[in-house]
Amino acid sequence: MTKAYRRPRVRAFRALFEAEFGDAPALIALDRVLAEANITDDQRAYARTLVNGVTAHCEAIDAYIAQYAPAWPVDQIAPVDRIVLRIALYELLFNNAAVPIGMAINEAVELAKTYGSEASSRFVNGVLGTVSRQCLPEPRAPQPETEESRGPV
Repeated sequence: MTKAYRRPRVRAFRALFEAEFGDAPALIALDRVLAEANITDDQRAYARTLVNGVTAHCEAIDAYIAQYAPAWPVDQIAPVDRIVLRIALYELLFNNAAVPIGMAINEAVELAKTYGSEASSRFVNGVLGTVSRQCLPEPRAPQPETEESRGPV
């Protein structure tokens, strides 16, 4: 499952990074990135979901970043870290049914390790860990099955 999400996440990251510094909107950048990608149609669709979601919810996502990384104004956070956080926060807060919380955080940390500075992965992990603890519901522990929970027989 991880690889199925990693490849589109990397493509979305590249497109959002290109859009941050270029003239082209993120979806145009994504089309360019996907033209070179050897990924499945489902992976292409997920990359589009990420880029569309980050773009649509960017203001709200940046408000979370500002709240949970208060020592750093959003525009002063390293671009790699900011884009990785935006993707992961979109997954955690707005598209949370698609990917388990731990996977979204781990994948963001891996992106930060690959594309960011030495401190990027710790920064990203800290922000996302805090958001997940304070903003997301606790995962429910599996309950033992009882006769009542099985329903009518």
